[in-house]
Amino acid sequence: MTGSSVALKVDVDTFVGTREGVPRLLEILDRYGIKATFYLSMGPDNSGKAIRRIFTRKGFLKKMLRTKAPSTYGLKTLLYGTLLTAPKIADNLSEVMKQVAREGHEVGVHAWDHVDWHDNLPHMKEATVSEVLGRARDAFRMVFGRDAETTAAPGWMVSVRSLAVQDGMALRYCSDARGEYPFFPVMEGRQFETLQIPTTLPTMDELLGMEGITAATINDYYFSRVRSGLNVHTIHAEMEGMRLAGTFSDLLRRLADSGVRFVTLGDAAGEALQGNPPACMLSMEEISGRAGLVAVQKA
Repeated sequence: MTGSSVALKVDVDTFVGTREGVPRLLEILDRYGIKATFYLSMGPDNSGKAIRRIFTRKGFLKKMLRTKAPSTYGLKTLLYGTLLTAPKIADNLSEVMKQVAREGHEVGVHAWDHVDWHDNLPHMKEATVSEVLGRARDAFRMVFGRDAETTAAPGWMVSVRSLAVQDGMALRYCSDARGEYPFFPVMEGRQFETLQIPTTLPTMDELLGMEGITAATINDYYFSRVRSGLNVHTIHAEMEGMRLAGTFSDLLRRLADSGVRFVTLGDAAGEALQGNPPACMLSMEEISGRAGLVAVQKA
């Protein structure tokens, strides 16, 4: 696969994903000498509150069953924020987060409260968006002793207000969208200044159980979809770092053997800015395999 680059974007959504999935991913990445970009959830893990999506998002229950969410996340995680107190992730697992940076990976902000952003962003005023991103930024600073240079929206959920707040944070780049190539976002007639590095490949939870794709065949699908140029693959600490760690390791082995060049999202942003990234429309749309709307780049 000469001419192909793969950037691994690691979304860490939960307490258990940070505690168990992240160390396993670090082991796998070290085995192949690959550096990735980790986006960390910093505040309370309110995963149990996501159960409300059964009543508000078409296809959510079907997706939970298709991806075996109970066995993937564990019962405790599915009760956090409801029957069980939501644990604070950065307060309890800062050493795991620091280890990611010590091993040379990029780190950025995913969320303060992943479920809150994912479910409530469309209704948030700009001041509220600024407050919750500010909490995550402050927690990141407490852990790493510096400001975050990149953020990635939970569930690829954005709004004009969230993009405006990100512009005010002087970030190098963000990774909030699904798309094809780096771009500057335009939403509701307003152009924003922070470069977007979009996810280009479907995620495992979008593919498993769809059109006969299983854990045994999903890497064949990915291998066939890697194209010349930049490919951005989003993985989840709770999936590829836990129940499907072996499948993910096999994918990396196959890609490495094929001659793919692995880069971080920061590398991709730097290379993109050497050119002239276009401005592209960003809209909230449905995509296959995911319940609810996500931000999609329009050429």
